[in-house]
Amino acid sequence: MTPRAVIIGPPGSGKSTVGPALAAALGLAFRDSDDDIVARAGKSITDIFTEEGEPAFRALEEEVVAKALTEHDGVLSLGGGAPITPGTRARLAAHTVVFLNVGMAAGVQRAGLSTARPLLAGVNPRATYKALLDARLPVYREVATIEIDTDHRTPAEVVEAAVAGLTEYSKEQA
Repeated sequence: MTPRAVIIGPPGSGKSTVGPALAAALGLAFRDSDDDIVARAGKSITDIFTEEGEPAFRALEEEVVAKALTEHDGVLSLGGGAPITPGTRARLAAHTVVFLNVGMAAGVQRAGLSTARPLLAGVNPRATYKALLDARLPVYREVATIEIDTDHRTPAEVVEAAVAGLTEYSKEQA
């Protein structure tokens, strides 16, 4: 079993909105690895970061993603930092990965720089967001099968682009 599409991207790219809508458009189930992490840990992602630290969170995330990649055949959305873990990045090579790209201005506006996003909390969240984008963009592109710019698109337009990209990719693989 393998997901039809794995959705990746930074905070504010639209993974939580586009993922379920893409799954519905394809007639498939949706799964979010962040939900799996919360269920497994019995606490919020923010609490995991605060109480156990980012390395512990990333280790748990890698385990949860590895499991989801083998048991889910619908659309799977990953947390924004999941691809930075080498093990996850290696696993993604065998999957169809849809990268939802977002620029700095749109990402900051959509993410809201809330404390619910532990990596964006702090003294200068805009600078933190920019640093996050700068560091992760090459990783996202490394694992992406399909890249969709989300800045000036509605969620429905992003879903439409994803369906078209997945259809084209399937034809190329046939």
